[in-house]
Amino acid sequence: MAVLDHVARRMPVPTNDDCVRVGIDGPDASGKTFFADGLAATLRERGRPVVRVSVDDFHHVRAVRYRLGRASPEGFWLHAFDYGRLRTDVLDPLAPGGSRRYRPRAHDLATDAVLHPEPIIAPPGAVVIVDGLFLHRDELRAAFDLTVFLDVPFEVTAQRLAHRDGIVGPDLHRYVEAQRIYFAACAPRARATILIDNTDPAIPRLIRP
Repeated sequence: MAVLDHVARRMPVPTNDDCVRVGIDGPDASGKTFFADGLAATLRERGRPVVRVSVDDFHHVRAVRYRLGRASPEGFWLHAFDYGRLRTDVLDPLAPGGSRRYRPRAHDLATDAVLHPEPIIAPPGAVVIVDGLFLHRDELRAAFDLTVFLDVPFEVTAQRLAHRDGIVGPDLHRYVEAQRIYFAACAPRARATILIDNTDPAIPRLIRP
């Protein structure tokens, strides 16, 4: 796929054993995981070592996630994910000069258990691809070496959420309105290194290369 090849070519190549941290951002159901997996495969074909991490494995526990109510967009924006653990367990140790010892998961969504797995040592020079929501928020701005934002209209992502996950009504309102808060607060389209129209995930289109 031409877009994946373009992003792979844009990937920095460290001069030492440092990792390169890449964030794949976009609204719910914008195709982040599919795109991140495709990018990982493309980089591996080029001989680059890859580490894959998903923000979905860094949720807060339910008591924190729903402290403003299960239908609250503000609660989803503020409390859904534990970005502190994402920093300390993944992004900081995989930063330039870091230990390269990372923990890929911090929470089990099904059981609501907090996890503390044994650290894994990332390969020297690995490309660390992190997919997830709200990755251009202020507290993560300096945590990535390159970012991609997958731009998809809300009416399209809403249809995907309803079809894929059965998310409608208050739950759909929660997700979409949380994204609107994020867009207003952080302008992720402008902050991203690479902006991609992913309305059709089979044919992504570069908007700002």
